Amino acid sequence: MHEVPIQAGNSSGPVWRQAISGAQILFVAFGALVLVPLLTGLNPSMALLGAGVGTLLFQLVTKRQVPIFLGSSFAFIAPIIYATSHWGLPATMGALACVSVMYFVFAGVIARHGVEIVHKFMPPVVIGPIIMVIGLSLAGVAVNMAMGKAGTTIGYGPSLLLASVSLATTVIVSIFAHRFLKLIPILIGVGVGYILAAVLGYIDFSKVAAAPWFAMPNFVAPEFNISAILFMLPVALAPAIEHVGNVIAVGGLTGKDYTAQPGLHRTLAGDGLGVLFAGMVGGPPITTYAEVTGALTLTRNFNPVIMTWAAVFAVAMAFVGKFNAVLQSIPTPVMGGIMILLFGSIAAIGLKTLVSDRTDLEQPRNLVIVSTVLVLGIGGFVVDINLQSVAQWLQSTLSLNIELGSFVLQGVSLCGVVAILLNLILPKIRKE
Repeated sequence: MHEVPIQAGNSSGPVWRQAISGAQILFVAFGALVLVPLLTGLNPSMALLGAGVGTLLFQLVTKRQVPIFLGSSFAFIAPIIYATSHWGLPATMGALACVSVMYFVFAGVIARHGVEIVHKFMPPVVIGPIIMVIGLSLAGVAVNMAMGKAGTTIGYGPSLLLASVSLATTVIVSIFAHRFLKLIPILIGVGVGYILAAVLGYIDFSKVAAAPWFAMPNFVAPEFNISAILFMLPVALAPAIEHVGNVIAVGGLTGKDYTAQPGLHRTLAGDGLGVLFAGMVGGPPITTYAEVTGALTLTRNFNPVIMTWAAVFAVAMAFVGKFNAVLQSIPTPVMGGIMILLFGSIAAIGLKTLVSDRTDLEQPRNLVIVSTVLVLGIGGFVVDINLQSVAQWLQSTLSLNIELGSFVLQGVSLCGVVAILLNLILPKIRKE
């Protein structure tokens, strides 16, 4: 594989090129980044501020060695809605801030026992299908966006047109363009799709005109409720596993082992610090973004400096109402066409992980692990455990009045647990 040097401080051309590449990363992440607060009732500006500052904190902890951008985590959508309705927004924010403790615990375990513990529990046969699930489990989201079935009033036909033009433009630029243009295929694809949408009359510029130039985000002071905290803590398992998968996926792209340098304990701690900040100011928890990993796959620009620019732009956008309105005016089908390519790229990275390790799928144990994880993840299997009986026992036995909801495992978190357990339980050598 052609390896691109990515040490902090390396240049990817002039500063203005780095800035444009950073803007492209933010464009890629923007749709999902603001979608989480829109679905949960949180402030999109606080999501931008949390993502920007969180990414800068991550780079500080990891000494700006890893090309990763942190954005709103989808794993917390349902828990945030439930917690807000039961304990209120301040208590929910306090619980989300406390989720960072789980990241610090995981980081401490890895720092003490070494990265070997990750390789032991998550070898390529485990991490490969998990990475594939990260991309493929979101395939339905991308397709629905492209068909106009999510987040838009644009009809089926026009949605397909916008999505197809955006996707085709991105593909053509990424394959046939030269020099600088080859580094920003996604930005060009979004731009062409946006212009077409404007020509067809699908963009409402009145909201852009009405938006103020400067808008102070609404900060939410957290409160700490033990019931909300205990309800939210287990949810950290999903983004933590996804974090490991994305860090390894990015390492597979760049030819670097980030689990060793700067170390998985540092990347987890940096992610946790970002989650802590987001919860303290009123934003959703942040996590590594598969969309950004897909963008790196296309652009081959692995310089972490572009993530710094993306973070700076995110912070600036949190205070610039008009710029925020322009980006929110991008039609959903335009981003849907882009996401089809990006999520597929993530799945390809997971497949590459298996191929590079020469994982033998004729071995029954390997076939069982890969096939089970893929079906559970893509099929949307859910394990929902009601904890009300546990709460009643605590109240009757220990006089602790704690309200517990349901413990839910699904998506990447469920696949991670299943894959790790199967890898530990199944025999390593096939018995004849």
